[in-house]
Amino acid sequence: MSDQETTLREELSELRGRVSALEAAAERSATLPAPEPLQDHDTFWALNELQSRLHDHPSTVDGVVMTVGSLTLPDGAPVAWQEGLATAAMLETDWSDQAAAFAALGHPVRLELLRHILSGVHATAELAQIASLGTTGQLHHHLRQLVATGWVRQSGRGSYEIPAARVVPLLTSVMSAQR
Repeated sequence: MSDQETTLREELSELRGRVSALEAAAERSATLPAPEPLQDHDTFWALNELQSRLHDHPSTVDGVVMTVGSLTLPDGAPVAWQEGLATAAMLETDWSDQAAAFAALGHPVRLELLRHILSGVHATAELAQIASLGTTGQLHHHLRQLVATGWVRQSGRGSYEIPAARVVPLLTSVMSAQR
């Protein structure tokens, strides 16, 4: 057998393995139940607490919008985040400054890339093996867009992560976009 035939057989074997892995992943995701909203005896417990606190602070009479969450990432790292802003301040500012951050989330490959990074795939080499993320050039283009808008940061040579301050806002953005 020639070297070229050996190389082709190795590549074919590798492709078969990758296809099998993709099929298995698709089968697993198809059998997972859709996430359900958190149920509590008091559905609006967080809202009720916020309104109670607003009552104690008349300076926020127009209201507050908050992003809050507590979770453990697949790698075991805990993330807890809370931020709030008075609605009057939000309505008085120019929102066009946020257009780039929203635009970065507006591409399906970037959302998939963020999901993989959040799930623990941090190395460019590992990300490049995920067929749905495109070619290596496309992957780097999407990573640059996400880094430029602060959704991702480089954590080392060829390694990326989502900053803790962006994890909960990202997840709440995805949650808010669901209908």
